[in-house]
Amino acid sequence: MLAIDPKTGPRRVASNLKWLADHQFIDLQPQWGRPSAITLLSATGDGGVYTQPREDGRYVGMPIAFWTNGWLLQLSPTAIALLFALREALGGKSEPQYIHTAKRQRYGLSSDTWTKGRKELEAQGLLAVKREPQGDFYDFMRLRNAYQLALGRLDGPPSWS
Repeated sequence: MLAIDPKTGPRRVASNLKWLADHQFIDLQPQWGRPSAITLLSATGDGGVYTQPREDGRYVGMPIAFWTNGWLLQLSPTAIALLFALREALGGKSEPQYIHTAKRQRYGLSSDTWTKGRKELEAQGLLAVKREPQGDFYDFMRLRNAYQLALGRLDGPPSWS
């Protein structure tokens, strides 16, 4: 199933499993006459108990149409990175949201990367950006970008032009 050479494949698989066990990503329990039982451990490599990413709040779901309709192939890596960052940052809200600079910086995307990705997502109809005033009567009112994802657009094919 892995399309590996039957002569060297088992040795490669065993070597990789040993590496994962040595680095505390998995626990191998030998079983008499059968392959070792594999238990997943923490992704941090500290040997702790495995928890699903969604339980730690680090899970971002993307509609299946993103993968099946060819969006992965059409969008640049920059636009994909921004799409995933916005998906997490907006938290599923349907109304446009301003994203604070500190929150934007958590994703490690430069301002240039953010702008390039934003323009591409807008051109594909996946993102709407509105200018909304931020602040109140006593503060300096600034117009800021408020982002709204249009994930329903993923149900159709991307523009290949």
